[in-house]
Amino acid sequence: MSVLVTTKNEDLSIRACLESARWAEEIVVVDSGSTDRTVEIARAVANRVLHHEYGSPSAQKNWALPQLAHRWVLILDADERVSPALRAEIESVLADPRRKDGYWIHRENHFYGRRIRSAGWQRDRVLRLFDRAKGAYRPVLVHEEIELRGDAGTLKARLFHEPYRDLDRYFEKWNRYSRWSAEELQRRGVRASGARLLGKPLLRFLRMYLLEGGFREGRRGIVLCWLAAFSVFTKYARRWEAEI
Repeated sequence: MSVLVTTKNEDLSIRACLESARWAEEIVVVDSGSTDRTVEIARAVANRVLHHEYGSPSAQKNWALPQLAHRWVLILDADERVSPALRAEIESVLADPRRKDGYWIHRENHFYGRRIRSAGWQRDRVLRLFDRAKGAYRPVLVHEEIELRGDAGTLKARLFHEPYRDLDRYFEKWNRYSRWSAEELQRRGVRASGARLLGKPLLRFLRMYLLEGGFREGRRGIVLCWLAAFSVFTKYARRWEAEI
């Protein structure tokens, strides 16, 4: 199995990510121009560190998949970790001749050092373990997911995920993803009407905070749900900006 990690300026998290996957036969890091110590750290752990200009998350991963040595691939983000339980389950699955063509993995999401068990984050799952001969990423700018030509199963063990260490890190990602999200809206022909600018962010907050139980997380829940709502607003605000 090959492990693929795409990076840019991830020196605070990349070592722990790669160390959690040392058991794999191959670790490949594809970097898109880091200016910190990401590449230096990656070279100390990974089997190969490649460089490729970044277009979008899906385009970067689709470029990298043919570079890997093995058909079975586990894709990780730099802010994710493979637990011992997940490693054991992956090894068991790959040793089974009756295995599926790919597997969904639930994520254990953390925000400011504490696991989030509500606000919709408890249902988060990603298709990250798969036979690369039977799948690739859909050509979208955001929310990329594998299109699998075959059957998919679901693993029981969870993937540790801490997407935002602090607000600086959040807004760094927010700037990129809100721009890509607006471009995706434009590609789909969706306009930023007044109803969308007002209603979509509010509905996102109410859904996450009230319907999906974000209020149970205390002040973390308030911050998390408002940040999500603000991201939705910014996406439509950027789309509006492109229309005027």
